[in-house]
Amino acid sequence: MNTPVPGPAAQPVDADPLVVSPSPVGPDLLDGLDGVGGRRVTDPEAVLADLQSDPEAFSPLGGRPILIVDAASPAAIRVGALGRRLPCVCVAVAEDLRWVPDGIATCGFDILLTDEPGAPRPWVTAPDGIDAAVDALAAATAANPYAAVALVQLLRVSTGIDVRDAVVAESFAYSALQAGPEFAGWLARRRARQSARAAARPGLDPAAAASAAAVPPADSAPAADVTTDPTPTATAGTATPGTPGTPGTLGTPGTPGTPGTPAASAAPGSTAAPAVLVERDGAVLTVILNRPRVHNAVSISLRDGLVAAFGLAAADSELAEIRLAGTGPSFSSGGDLTEFGTMLDPVGAHAVRTTRSIPLGLLATGLPVTAYVHGLCIGAGAELPAFCGRVVATPDATFRLPEVAMGLVPGAGGTASIPRRIGPQRAAYLILRGHPIDAEQALAWGLVDEIAPRAGMPGADR
Repeated sequence: MNTPVPGPAAQPVDADPLVVSPSPVGPDLLDGLDGVGGRRVTDPEAVLADLQSDPEAFSPLGGRPILIVDAASPAAIRVGALGRRLPCVCVAVAEDLRWVPDGIATCGFDILLTDEPGAPRPWVTAPDGIDAAVDALAAATAANPYAAVALVQLLRVSTGIDVRDAVVAESFAYSALQAGPEFAGWLARRRARQSARAAARPGLDPAAAASAAAVPPADSAPAADVTTDPTPTATAGTATPGTPGTPGTLGTPGTPGTPGTPAASAAPGSTAAPAVLVERDGAVLTVILNRPRVHNAVSISLRDGLVAAFGLAAADSELAEIRLAGTGPSFSSGGDLTEFGTMLDPVGAHAVRTTRSIPLGLLATGLPVTAYVHGLCIGAGAELPAFCGRVVATPDATFRLPEVAMGLVPGAGGTASIPRRIGPQRAAYLILRGHPIDAEQALAWGLVDEIAPRAGMPGADR
């Protein structure tokens, strides 16, 4: 949901998934993962013996939240079959796929790593070699073991159910993690940095510095982040289409599931631009994210604008197509961090997240949707396009899912949409590693369908 970007929505340093913070399973986890050959790789036979003696060890509570084995062993198939039921991240590695026994790819491993260039799905070719990839996955899991394990457990379940049910399942996991120690730790570190930066401002007294760190900017909503708004009617609205080729505006607040009154999105006399632009040209509805100054960070107002626009599309039987795009330098940098950490409770957050849901609203239209993405596609900026039937990316587009480093899982439907495009093993690697991939890699994996110039895309001229 976040990445370092300039401007008011600048993202936190500790969003880097390789920053290892204190873990509830203890600081010696990384050392304890060292295995054969100087790697953090365990012989499958040894794993089977450990499972016989102490199966509960393979969990965040047992101190082994990640299990990495050599795939070039017949015993690895048995480990994979058992591992899919374990509360730990299960990884198999192979330098050369010729030595991998049949069945490894389907027996249940969460991630499959190889040094072999251009490896076929579901394998991931480790870009910097297996050792570096294994170290990175182990570090990310050690930093946030609860989130890492919740991620793979969620992917194991969600890929076998209806995509809409998978969105709801993700919301349950997201809410649970929001009440956990890892997200609390990330949030505390972020607030401490905000306080330090505020205190460093010339002439600002300590009380004012604390206040500046606690109060979100004036243009943010008062309640919660994009997926955890405890007050669903606070900024809700429906979209009013403009004349063909002309931007429409967002509507006034409405009850969830009920259209609001078509009206201007800003208060009388306000010059604020709407967070979402809606244009209609014949049977085509174009929906454009319009917070360019903050890389289209998904605030409550932007969320509600998208939900309203998709509700409009679902109610219009004459529409045949939706186009989704963004203004400014990026499609979207993900959730607006100025609205994080102010939810009332995880239960209410889940209720709102599944009532006013961008992906569920998009799916409910039943229409073909093409997403045009560019620049930063972070968190929700990568998750939402993956729900679309077609994704066109510019050459400069990059895709990143950093939520595990925050003690969370994706919250905009990414565990439902992304594995359906690239497979659950590659999705688990992409999300857990937290590193960006470029447009060419996204195309090779199927996360996007075409690479094209920005010129001519919706929103490019704004």
